[in-house]
Amino acid sequence: MSTDESLHPRAYKPEWRRPIADVFRRTAHAPVRWCVRLGIHPNWVSYGSIAASAGASVCFWQASAVPALLIVAVALCYVRLWLNMLDGMVALASGKASRIGEIVNELPDRISDVLIFASVAHSGLCSPLGGYWAAIFALLVAYVGILGQAVGAQREFSGIMAKPWRMVALHVGAWITLGLLWWGDGRIRYGGLTVLDWTNLAIVAGCLQTIGIRLARIVRNLR
Repeated sequence: MSTDESLHPRAYKPEWRRPIADVFRRTAHAPVRWCVRLGIHPNWVSYGSIAASAGASVCFWQASAVPALLIVAVALCYVRLWLNMLDGMVALASGKASRIGEIVNELPDRISDVLIFASVAHSGLCSPLGGYWAAIFALLVAYVGILGQAVGAQREFSGIMAKPWRMVALHVGAWITLGLLWWGDGRIRYGGLTVLDWTNLAIVAGCLQTIGIRLARIVRNLR
């Protein structure tokens, strides 16, 4: 969670934080200490996640011509997730968390989602329509999660297609596609759709479930 400490007290603590597995969080302990020691502002870590997503988007965009770029694209998607975690840990460890920081924390995530799925749409490995629908529903999932906090319930992270799992689903689809291009017969279309088309459909379906679960929990909490 990034911040502007000149406008907010150092004691600020975000009310809701995304649950993160300890094994994943432990990978950031040393980098957090390094960032705090060097005075690296958590905002810059947040902006770094956009840079990682932009790199992933270029790789997806060119993956039809150079399939090996799918390996790099997936790796950069995980770098994006890791930086999304790191910024909040740095903000809390350095005492720079604030309400403004919550905006800086959320907005790069939405930009990243659009960059990644729009580039998948134009990769030549799936229908552009499927990639854009995945981008739209990724934004809706995040919107509903934040809506809970906005109306006084709680920030919702529940559902099967939260941000990390969207990246995992995309990872699986991308690497199956790569495997078929390298070691299969090069045929990536099944049932009239490519593997990444099916991946986008799975992401949209998972997003619909996630939106329903989040809305139900928000309404239940408000009642």
